[in-house]
Amino acid sequence: MIARALRTATVVGLLGALAAAPVGATPAPAPSPTPVPAAKTLVTDACPHKQVPPPAVDESEVPKPGQPSPTPLPVPDPPVGGAKLGGCGVVVPDGAPPVPPGIDSAGWLIADVTDGTVIAAKDPHGRYRPASTIKVLLAQVALRDLDLTTVVEGTAEDAAQEGNGAGVNVGGRYTVEQLLEGLLLASGNDAAHALARQLGGVDATVTKMNALAASLGARDTRTASPSGLDGPGMSSSPYDMALILRAALRDDRFVRIAATPRVVFPGHPPVPTTAPSTPPPPGQSPPPAPTSVAPYPIVNENRLLTDFPGAVAGKNGYTDDAKRTFVGAVDRDGHRYVIVQMFGLSQTGNTYWDQYRRLLDYGVALRGKSVGTLVAPEGSTDRPERAPQDAVAASGPSGMGDGTRLLIALGGLGLIAVLVGAAMRTSRGR
Repeated sequence: MIARALRTATVVGLLGALAAAPVGATPAPAPSPTPVPAAKTLVTDACPHKQVPPPAVDESEVPKPGQPSPTPLPVPDPPVGGAKLGGCGVVVPDGAPPVPPGIDSAGWLIADVTDGTVIAAKDPHGRYRPASTIKVLLAQVALRDLDLTTVVEGTAEDAAQEGNGAGVNVGGRYTVEQLLEGLLLASGNDAAHALARQLGGVDATVTKMNALAASLGARDTRTASPSGLDGPGMSSSPYDMALILRAALRDDRFVRIAATPRVVFPGHPPVPTTAPSTPPPPGQSPPPAPTSVAPYPIVNENRLLTDFPGAVAGKNGYTDDAKRTFVGAVDRDGHRYVIVQMFGLSQTGNTYWDQYRRLLDYGVALRGKSVGTLVAPEGSTDRPERAPQDAVAASGPSGMGDGTRLLIALGGLGLIAVLVGAAMRTSRGR
């Protein structure tokens, strides 16, 4: 919405400028680009997270009484995907320009999943907590093992899950597809728990998720919860999350659900109260009786879908220990790019959406070069990804549409008038 509005404003402003300017006038100099804020990030050159993630800041990873602490996962040798991906600092192709400024994720990766190459990365196999990006893995297990039309009844345990919730509650009736919508659009931990119950329980679901990750070649990944809430031994890596999203993108049902901008989520009947039925003190009214909740809208919180031409799907996450995480796919010029960000420290003025944009432009400019490969899943001959043909129309530096590029190239008043009308129609259609 913001990018479209800016393009419309640019077109209107240039229309006025061209109408008022004398023929042959010297064009005004281009405005200076907005400076990118300096970024603080972890220095990873010495491989501090080769075996385990950064230290936890809370008690979420303390094992339950009587349970031992999980041992670190083995570190594959040689590195999965190629020798260069064993590096822990910034890894770029020979002769590549410097990485964009302001990238504060401790680990990140840019991959072209159309040809299966890793274009550039920082600490690609460094182990970090995935937070809610691991819901992409849970969604794959659910899509594989459950029927989308199966109805699941909500429980108090679902509703009590810590963190984000879609609104699953006692007595509510939800199809598996609706739970996946709550999982991927609202990052609902309640939806994750309800799906896990249907898959055989939390422990069984975690086992299935870890088995699927291993089959994809994601050997830095061990999930400790279906939702991405931190737990003992939880880890993944930028490389692994690229493998996990690539696999999910091959299921049209996942893409359809994850790319849905808005859904109506089911309501639920009155939630029984657990308060004792004692009369209120003198002069006070009794508490209101529980009421039912009507169906309500859920809006996709993934800004990739609204701010990036050619966006396919993605998932963001955050916990106190994981910091900011994101994995998302965008189509450009017939290629599909996946970008992963982990342990991000982004703040106002330099969000991970801003950083994603800079990494995407960097990766597109380096297309055809690589520092490694995305391995094929077990038992697969692997097939090249196909980005939709209409993604070509959205190609070019992210945030700049064809209308802006044509305007700059041609500059005719008639073309500007057409573009103004088109931009206004697009804005109304949003």
